[in-house]
Amino acid sequence: MSPIDRRSLLKAAAVAGAATQFSWALGSTAAQAAPRAEAAEADPVTLDWLEDGGLGAAPGSTVGVPWPKGAYEKEQSFSLKDEDGKDIPVQSWPIGYWPDGSLKWTAHAVGAGAGSGKLTLTAGTPAAPAKKVTVDQRGGTIDVSTGVITARIGKSGSTLVKSVLRGSTEVARSGRLVLLRQPEIEDGDQGTVKYERFESVIDEVEVEQEGPVRAVVRVDGKHRKGGRSWLPFSIRLYFYAGAESFRMVHTITFDGTQEPGKASGDFIRGIGVRFKVPMRDAAYDRHIRIGGEGTGLLREAVKGVTGLRRDPGSAVRTAQFEGKKLPDPSTWDQRVTTRLQYIPEWGDYTLSQLSADGFSVRKRTKKGHGWIPAGGGRRASGFAYVGGASGGFAVGLRDFWEKFPAQLDIRDAHTDEAEVTMWLWSPEAQPMDLRFYHDGMGQDTYPEQLEGLNITYEDYEPGFGTPYGIARTSELLFWAHESTPPADDMARQVEAVRTPPQLAAPPKQLIKAGVFGKLFSQPDRSTAAKAKIEDHLDFLFTYYKDQVEMRRWYGFWDYGDIMHSYDPSRHQWCYDVGGYAWDNSELSPDLWLWFAYMRSGRADIFRFAEAMTRHTGEVDVYHLGKWAGLGTRHGVQHYADSAKQQRIANTTYRRYYYFLTADERVGDLMHANVDSDETFLVLDPIRKIRTEPYTPDRNALSIGFGTDWSGLVSAWLTEWERRGPKWEKAKARVLSTMETIAAQPNGFVQGTGLYDLDTGKFAVADKPVVGVSHLSAMFGLVEMCAELIDQIDMPKFKEAWLDYCRYFNATKAEQAARYGSNFGTLLLFQGHSRQDAYAAVQLGDDKLAARAWRQFYNSADTWDYKESTDWSTKKVEGPTGLVPGSEAAWVSTNATALYGLAAIQNLALVGDKMP
Repeated sequence: MSPIDRRSLLKAAAVAGAATQFSWALGSTAAQAAPRAEAAEADPVTLDWLEDGGLGAAPGSTVGVPWPKGAYEKEQSFSLKDEDGKDIPVQSWPIGYWPDGSLKWTAHAVGAGAGSGKLTLTAGTPAAPAKKVTVDQRGGTIDVSTGVITARIGKSGSTLVKSVLRGSTEVARSGRLVLLRQPEIEDGDQGTVKYERFESVIDEVEVEQEGPVRAVVRVDGKHRKGGRSWLPFSIRLYFYAGAESFRMVHTITFDGTQEPGKASGDFIRGIGVRFKVPMRDAAYDRHIRIGGEGTGLLREAVKGVTGLRRDPGSAVRTAQFEGKKLPDPSTWDQRVTTRLQYIPEWGDYTLSQLSADGFSVRKRTKKGHGWIPAGGGRRASGFAYVGGASGGFAVGLRDFWEKFPAQLDIRDAHTDEAEVTMWLWSPEAQPMDLRFYHDGMGQDTYPEQLEGLNITYEDYEPGFGTPYGIARTSELLFWAHESTPPADDMARQVEAVRTPPQLAAPPKQLIKAGVFGKLFSQPDRSTAAKAKIEDHLDFLFTYYKDQVEMRRWYGFWDYGDIMHSYDPSRHQWCYDVGGYAWDNSELSPDLWLWFAYMRSGRADIFRFAEAMTRHTGEVDVYHLGKWAGLGTRHGVQHYADSAKQQRIANTTYRRYYYFLTADERVGDLMHANVDSDETFLVLDPIRKIRTEPYTPDRNALSIGFGTDWSGLVSAWLTEWERRGPKWEKAKARVLSTMETIAAQPNGFVQGTGLYDLDTGKFAVADKPVVGVSHLSAMFGLVEMCAELIDQIDMPKFKEAWLDYCRYFNATKAEQAARYGSNFGTLLLFQGHSRQDAYAAVQLGDDKLAARAWRQFYNSADTWDYKESTDWSTKKVEGPTGLVPGSEAAWVSTNATALYGLAAIQNLALVGDKMP
């Protein structure tokens, strides 16, 4: 996003929805807005924490809450109370509007004092925090104070955070990003050790929120060494009222060169966040804490006085282990006091997590001396502290072992200034090798590439398997302490790093507000048939959750994704077989997971969906270069396949997480898609199978009404809902494309149309065509059309969509009678049963409701799940598999996603019509 766009977005948010009545005139056939419902104050909403423990040691939490149409106007303020009726300071702002201008989604931030219990949100005047967040932009820094700590953020240069103070005491300084580039890699087992060091250089700093409960500062730039700048970063720093900590959301976008078959290029050896920490205490009053497994800690002093041949006394030993200031050495056993100079000072510590299953800790006295093993384990928490009796700095990296290789370093703790580095990519790991994984195998022409597709399901094309433009986001926490915290306090900090506390609106509020197309209801086990479907839904989620662990679907670039297809012969997922490997959102598992969460409120499903949203929105999509705005079809590497399409970059997959949490980074991703219709000038998505000549024409682009348009319209609708800087253009695009799809001779069944980038309309075809694919509606089109029809009164569009819903699962004779020819050979009937259910409700047609359940239970498609399916797993153990675990060889992610969505939506829509 350009700086101008960001400023515009902030301005738009500040005055969000300044016009509450909109002109819908868009040609003579444009839709007219439905009359606004009479405004009436909504009922209070009870917010709860996803996991037990409440806010804990985290700085704060932000939640999105939906409201029914017409309930509140944009100027509405909100108040928050705890279970005892005590006012909790809250900062609220709009993040989504209904078309009539009333509030659809609001975000609410709470800081220290939010507690661990439920909170009640109502219309009213918010309480002011006792310690407000303040932002001072005067001078050469941006000073943000939480009332407890103050961070001085740089406006230029290499230092992002110049200092962190607690009161008048500087606890940390010189916070910057570090990047190690290895220019050459050996194709043996070991890379070379030569590397270049780059540091962050700030291009732009922007205050996005200024309090009083929450402040957000965004810093953008690149890493630089000498005359070269590369690897763009976007950092957001979050501050909450009364907090002794702050949060960082760190995004890098890869813009290096790594060419297949070549050993030279931009190989990342390390990506880190580094701070300096002043050390003021005596060496025996300096403390190191490093997180191990669970809430375990390595608890040591720079100069240890325990375990010695001479005993300083139990009070001294206990105090040092607890991190307290030691009594004056003159009170110790003098046999220790007079020999303190002979006790080593351990200044350097390293914990490296080079796989998901093992970490090691080592330490040394100082540079130039040997390392001593200090322990190890399986999965480290990603937490460290360095400091002493007069204060210290704690750091934490979320998903530390899940996104291995990671590392944390403490250096020079025996000197006046320690250094702590949280490595997002460990410099002790192999260099980051993103080169394409094979040499093309002679697939130089489209016919040859289609033959390759027919055997490995990989759509290969030379030069397309590039990582240029993919991104990754990480989350970090930092605490500024006035003394070394007790172990129990640090344990809570570890928990906040591992699972950031998240406030959540309950499922009943999401359902009552009527958001996301009214396509889900709460779990219902009132009948045996419904209970069985609920059991199947639970089985499928649990199976994938277990498979992530068994198959080790972890790693910096991989965590959050799941595999596409299973190979029962090898008792292994097809991780190495072309398009059957990583799923990359194929057939919408993202939607299945979010719908499963929204109806249940289950924390484990939320966390699974959250990790997938972070992954698929960053890694599977291009953010720079000629394919920016397009995503990559499923493959052995997330960027390997040559099909770069809207269906993967689809904003639909991001909007759930955004509206539930108000996450700004996901908001960036959605806004970036507003102009992605321009990508059709760059790349024809069906270039390999076209039989007629086609040259992209700005005023006549061939765009499908299914996987293409669903991705485009979701970005436009979201920008309109958010009142982003391009919302008026986005609104016009929503309405004009809806109108011109509806005006086609065969509506959605027409399949494709010629789109004009300048007018935002499809040309109306001269003659009817049947162009139906079983994939068209399976990438969010069902969900988007439900939302559009619910919000926009356009009868012809509704009629066109309901026709498509009615006839996909109809007989060939019925299709031919309606459209002149049948739809050909189709698949995915179970997934399409939810369209029968939707049409049944809209038309009041019990026969369609019956067909929905018939297709759900008895689909003719062999890969759809049946009641007769063996809904169980089988054991896998040596020597059959690499590790012991389980398998359900009949499970595929395509079928799982569509079964899950069909089950959830059918139950919500026609659950009362079950056979």
